[in-house]
Amino acid sequence: MPGFAALPTPVLTSAGVAYVHYLSFMLCFGALVLERRLIRPNPSKQDATLMVITDVIYGLAALALLGSGILRVLHFGQGSAFYTENPLFWWKVGLYLSVGALSLYPTITYILWAIPLRKGEAPQVSEGLAKRLSWILNIELAGFAAIPLLATLMARGVGLPGGAG
Repeated sequence: MPGFAALPTPVLTSAGVAYVHYLSFMLCFGALVLERRLIRPNPSKQDATLMVITDVIYGLAALALLGSGILRVLHFGQGSAFYTENPLFWWKVGLYLSVGALSLYPTITYILWAIPLRKGEAPQVSEGLAKRLSWILNIELAGFAAIPLLATLMARGVGLPGGAG
């Protein structure tokens, strides 16, 4: 690619951190979609195992999203004041943390599935538990879908004093 080698290292590092941030977001969202698709009463051993693996991927991607987000605020973004002075940033962070807290229930549930899975058995999942997990996953998906809206508004200065909002 012409000019690629001429890019300064800080630009490449910044782009790399942004890429990890966006990729992590997509992995989180995709993992939630897959979990939502798979949840049902008394899943097969294969589906339960896939849900456990998917939740691990979700957790790792959520940590990468958090880490890359912190790096973007502190070192590779618009400057920390641009973010921390904007109420939309705090709404975005609050939404991320809320979705993360909400995800603890499914994660603990899947961890408990390890007991029967290690014995080669499928976990026993009642209709009520499957519905509860479905609702939680739906709320998580809605929360994650709102985060890019807040990010795009924030990137355009909405919420900043004297900004577009």
